[in-house]
Amino acid sequence: MSDRERSKLRPKSSGAKISKLQDLIPFMRPYMGLVIAAAVTLVLTSGLSLTLPVAVRQVVDNFSNSQTRLLDTYFGAALGIAGLLAVGTAFRYLLVTKLGERVVADIRKEVFSRIIVMSPMFYENLRTGEVLSRITTDTTLVLTVIGSSVSIALRNALIFVGGLIFMLLTSAKLTGLVLLVVPLVLVPILTLGRKVRRLSKENQDWIAAGSAQVSEALGAVQTIQAFTHEMETKGDFSTTTEDSYLSAHERISARALMTFIVIFLVFSGIIGVLWVGAHDVSAGKLSAGILVQFVIYSVMVGGSVAALSEVWGELQRAAGATDRLVELLRLEDSISDPHNAIECPKQASGRLSFENVSFHYPSRPNYSALDRISFDVEPGQTVAVVGPSGAGKTTIIQLLLRFYDPQKGRILFDEVDLRKMRRGDFRQSISLVPQDPVIFANNVLENIRFGRQNAKDAEVKEAAKLAAAHDFISGLPEGYSSYLGERGVMLSGGQKQRIAIARAILRDAPVLLLDEATSSLDSESEQAVQRAVDTLAQDRTTIVIAHRLATVKKADRILVMDQGKVVAQGTHQSLMKQGGLYARLARLQFGSNAK
Repeated sequence: MSDRERSKLRPKSSGAKISKLQDLIPFMRPYMGLVIAAAVTLVLTSGLSLTLPVAVRQVVDNFSNSQTRLLDTYFGAALGIAGLLAVGTAFRYLLVTKLGERVVADIRKEVFSRIIVMSPMFYENLRTGEVLSRITTDTTLVLTVIGSSVSIALRNALIFVGGLIFMLLTSAKLTGLVLLVVPLVLVPILTLGRKVRRLSKENQDWIAAGSAQVSEALGAVQTIQAFTHEMETKGDFSTTTEDSYLSAHERISARALMTFIVIFLVFSGIIGVLWVGAHDVSAGKLSAGILVQFVIYSVMVGGSVAALSEVWGELQRAAGATDRLVELLRLEDSISDPHNAIECPKQASGRLSFENVSFHYPSRPNYSALDRISFDVEPGQTVAVVGPSGAGKTTIIQLLLRFYDPQKGRILFDEVDLRKMRRGDFRQSISLVPQDPVIFANNVLENIRFGRQNAKDAEVKEAAKLAAAHDFISGLPEGYSSYLGERGVMLSGGQKQRIAIARAILRDAPVLLLDEATSSLDSESEQAVQRAVDTLAQDRTTIVIAHRLATVKKADRILVMDQGKVVAQGTHQSLMKQGGLYARLARLQFGSNAK
């Protein structure tokens, strides 16, 4: 991986502030009942914790009391408080854990629902592995916060405040000495806390970069192995992982230092105060029970501060994760549906028009993929688009599906600009067979049924027969119920293509887009599929993208493209008579038989 490529992976964002956790509130609002119940149990358990030292004080002060019944009462009260505390804590855990799981499930669904409708332009600058990391790793951090850290933080905050109040009521003198330590404790929390926050966000970005590399490598594992690029790929991932580790190590070190300073200062202060208190007991100024009560409150307050310093780091990490998730939710897609969309005709005729369309991909602003092209396709007409690689053929299909919008000109579907209709509406009227067919990790039946979800099994099998796929499917171990593996690893390229064609046949849409639909087929299968395509295209508007000119001879019209422009158009015979690029391509493919 080059230095330039690594610089794209390097985290550039600063740490998110704790206030970013406020962005979780809209997701928690539907579950306010759980939130309130958890808050009530939190307050009750904290209150019970703060009353326990009072019962202990009474026990200690009555050790020498001859009234054993009174002593038993105090012990019973202490035991009852402990029991209630156990029940309350269990309920608090149940409620906050359920809340956390519910909220994170909603966040995951919301993020996925957002990114699944984003146009391909969105993915030009953000790798799928990065998105995957946010949905998995970042939401796990949010789950930790809602289901644990926030509850622990609030509980310890209540104990800290309540403990200080009870300490003050127990002994104002000793409490005053304890408060002298507080400013010393706040300084490392505030200063080192900022560093921990920044490093937490950076560490999450490195983890996402690693996930992106893994996703890319696994998707191209055969290419990596074929070119013996395993060592380089492992080296790239190892470097990114080490960078992630170094970032995590720096974060852990800063957090450990903060924890050490806070705990040392808190308990050193408590020990010093207890030393003063012990002398007061010896002098008869305090009872042993009061000192024990103060000791317990001191330990509770000190423990709460230590716990808060621990949880603070988790909150910092979760704030960064929340920021990254909300960033996805707030991204604006450059391709969007109009507010007052024109309804797409339910019985679309399939007339298509390109009017002076110019387009360049956002990642290549200086390269014109299409340059002022214009053409019409009448309903039921078959138009083929041919030309050398990079001529702009596939871009036409990308624009017809409105994965992108042209910078100039417009594209009409049944005389309506695509930008004035909802994308989901006009796409219902289009069947697509892409150059690189996508096979899902499911069985054959469901892969073909992807074309029309409500299709019956018999209709699926009929589409497979028309696509010349039935025979090879029947030969699979479980026929149409055979699992095809991720990305169809169990199929050959030609078999994948025929599954994709069957899917398009099943969709039965008025517009058919074929992007190198027969490029992966052997000669016998190509002839069978070509016959099926010819039958399918008879009453449909069809655009055929092809390198192999044998598949386009029967087209009603052929557009010849070069460098983003339509340089010639006509039938096969007329283009051969004209000479030029088409005739030259035909001679290269057919040799002396070109005519």
